[in-house]
Amino acid sequence: MASLSQLVDNVVVTRFELDQPALRVGRGPDNDIRIDEISVSGQHAVIEAVPNPYLENTMDFYITDRDSTNGTFVNDIRISGRQRLNANDLVRIAWNEFRFVDEDENAMEKTAYILD
Repeated sequence: MASLSQLVDNVVVTRFELDQPALRVGRGPDNDIRIDEISVSGQHAVIEAVPNPYLENTMDFYITDRDSTNGTFVNDIRISGRQRLNANDLVRIAWNEFRFVDEDENAMEKTAYILD
């Protein structure tokens, strides 16, 4: 199961399960992941779970900025358009830090390493 863990001083304070095909992120009350902080836009970003075309029963996760004021960053690089998320990526929504956790991806990487 994949999740987005909110970090404050490198400590997880909130964990959001990514259990839907698309999750809206923002300050507004209609978002699936609501971040009640002034630097976050009302409709800041969207996270999508997309079936991997090559690996059966595997999901790839993408984040897209929705023309937010203060931006969406992956590993300190501001994204424009759609960006694939990898296990342990640092995601910043305006000034709020998160870590993307994908336990299934980690298991696949370990298996590929053993078979290599």
